[in-house]
Amino acid sequence: MDPLTMQPAPPSVSLPVNLVANLQDSLLMAVTDLQRLEGLLDHATTNLMERFGTANQALGALPENRQGELGPIRTSLHQAVTELQFHDMATQLIVHTGKVLQSCAWRLAEEAMEPEEGEVPLGLDPMPERPSPVTQSEMDAGSIDLF
Repeated sequence: MDPLTMQPAPPSVSLPVNLVANLQDSLLMAVTDLQRLEGLLDHATTNLMERFGTANQALGALPENRQGELGPIRTSLHQAVTELQFHDMATQLIVHTGKVLQSCAWRLAEEAMEPEEGEVPLGLDPMPERPSPVTQSEMDAGSIDLF
């Protein structure tokens, strides 16, 4: 074989299986924590939306002669609801990060550990292609029509 046409072997690092297993467990625990955080955000956002709806209904029930004073209050409520778009962005980041960590954990296990006899290879989800699903870094604009 011609030495110029031979492909060099890719560099590799040998790691103890115990280290790889512990790292995989840590990555999967982080995924679980992110899923719990997503649930907490969902719960808090649902509660906030209910409270905004209750506040809006209470404002609507005020006497007709006070309705003119409500403009600034309603505007503030609408702006506060718009700020809840943070939930959507945060959830997208949590889900994306969870997928990256889970993919790393499974890929690490697949590369470092020999499959057991009769074990069927996992149909692993690929690593997300985009580095981040959310490009905004602050909430300056947007709208949510609830009221």
